[in-house]
Amino acid sequence: MFGSQLSGHPRPFAPVLARADEIILGKGPEIRLAAACLLAGGHLLIEDLPGLGKTTLAQTLARLLGLQFSRIQFTSDLLPADITGVSIFDREKGEFRFLPGPIFSQLILADEINRATPKTQSALLEAMEEGQVTVEGETRLLPSPFFVVATQNPTHQIGTFPLPESQLDRFLMRLELGYPDRAAERALLATGGQRQALSHLTPLLEASALPALQREVAAVHAAGPLIDYVQALLEASRQNPSFQHGLSPRAGLALLAAARAWAWLADRDMVLPDDVQAVLPAVARHRLRSAQGSGHASREDIAALIRGVAIP
Repeated sequence: MFGSQLSGHPRPFAPVLARADEIILGKGPEIRLAAACLLAGGHLLIEDLPGLGKTTLAQTLARLLGLQFSRIQFTSDLLPADITGVSIFDREKGEFRFLPGPIFSQLILADEINRATPKTQSALLEAMEEGQVTVEGETRLLPSPFFVVATQNPTHQIGTFPLPESQLDRFLMRLELGYPDRAAERALLATGGQRQALSHLTPLLEASALPALQREVAAVHAAGPLIDYVQALLEASRQNPSFQHGLSPRAGLALLAAARAWAWLADRDMVLPDDVQAVLPAVARHRLRSAQGSGHASREDIAALIRGVAIP
């Protein structure tokens, strides 16, 4: 019904994934999801404890994809202008001159985003949604391509401000890296970590090539029955008593975009239900809140949602 339809040519992203696997040990599925997120043109949120490789993953992707990289360390005293930039008066020229902030890069690492106040967090909203920022009444376009990779610590930690739902919805995916498996941790301990390897990474793609790859991803075919399946998942989430509310139509578009990227990485030009199921937890969990008030949906909740919807 859905077919497989191989593209007939190798994907240029395979070397990127392979090289990233050498830096972020034992996290192949998470690396693949992060790559799918960027190929789908989305922003990525990585939530986990400190020291598990969140920052390293963002830096690895930026280096391998040849992206201009900027890191913003979010703290409680960070101001919106520290992100977007300010205008200063140039006495020699007798006029104001705009000094762009760190957001004017192609890949932004918003490190520990939930340690900043909601006002500062909101400085990213326009940038993530529209690829531009408005500073002192003037709209300024951001570089293209433009990605935000944000990291956050678990919200139960002291000194964190929960991201509002409107901001969470701007992230196409939310990932958790988790502890490495025994073999990967043993390799890390033996080598002293991967920081030195990271500093020697060279780009395997040029940033200018990404828009064309994203267009290829967007052209991956989603057949009618596949769209029916996605819609059935959306409707099931809205009727599920485990959730306070269901997935929105925008979440459905995000799910299809991510599934297209996952299929493209598998060298297919047609989306299969397996692709949808593979990306659903990363796309849906931060958009669904438990009806019991215990935070966002668990992996078990999403697994139950998948089991409850028949493939057409």
